[in-house]
Amino acid sequence: MADPKPINRPLSPFMIGPYYRPQMTSISSIMVRITGIATLGTVFLVVAWLLAAATSPRAFATVDWLMTGIVGDLVLTAATWAIWYHTLGRLRHLIWDLGYFVDVPAGERMGWGMFIGATILTIITVIAV
Repeated sequence: MADPKPINRPLSPFMIGPYYRPQMTSISSIMVRITGIATLGTVFLVVAWLLAAATSPRAFATVDWLMTGIVGDLVLTAATWAIWYHTLGRLRHLIWDLGYFVDVPAGERMGWGMFIGATILTIITVIAV
């Protein structure tokens, strides 16, 4: 049996750039995973807020000051975008599971639709609240 000749090729993290061009379908899929983790972080913030409310007025005032200040507004707005994006991503996967829009051009349009849709829905949510 002949010894296989090793092939010198880059490993996957080094594929981005000269060997691989990120596509909208891959970027939107990765963003669904990132926004899922960000949503989990948002849940921890809300639980901390509720625990502070149950603990003492001083603890609640501290956490409430942080959550309703400028930093809290920015974090909660970003969290709202993440929740909407993740929701649209799950909807996209449901559509794909049903066998619709599985071709590449439709997948790219759906990826752009997720980014734009999450932004529009976030603006509507911020205005409504």
